[in-house]
Amino acid sequence: MSTTVCTITPRPDLGILVARWAADASPAQLQADYYAVLAAATQHQLGRWLLDVRRRDQLDPEIGQWTTHTFYPQAADQLAPQPLRIAVLCSPARLSVYETDPTQQQFLAFGLAAERTYQLRLFIDEGQAIAWARA
Repeated sequence: MSTTVCTITPRPDLGILVARWAADASPAQLQADYYAVLAAATQHQLGRWLLDVRRRDQLDPEIGQWTTHTFYPQAADQLAPQPLRIAVLCSPARLSVYETDPTQQQFLAFGLAAERTYQLRLFIDEGQAIAWARA
């Protein structure tokens, strides 16, 4: 049985890479998924991403720490000189957790800071997320 819960779709016609998670996964699987996203982005030279996490209910602090502090900076370095813009498509419930959980707020504040080597924004509307990623 496959453990794949992430689909990765390069959209060179839109200049973005779309990754969608159909369900939660273990931290190890999520890390593997993110590296697969980076491999596809590198292959297709796409530094603008739409990460659809609406169906991932679990917010693992380990993944929050790892993505904002380790993975996204690595991805930005690897994709340079093109900028890395990450539009994260969230469910309203997930966005509420981001806004109320102190640990998640810490990771989010770090990831959204202007001095990062990547740009990160959260959205609940896919059209707005794509428009921002492509800007």
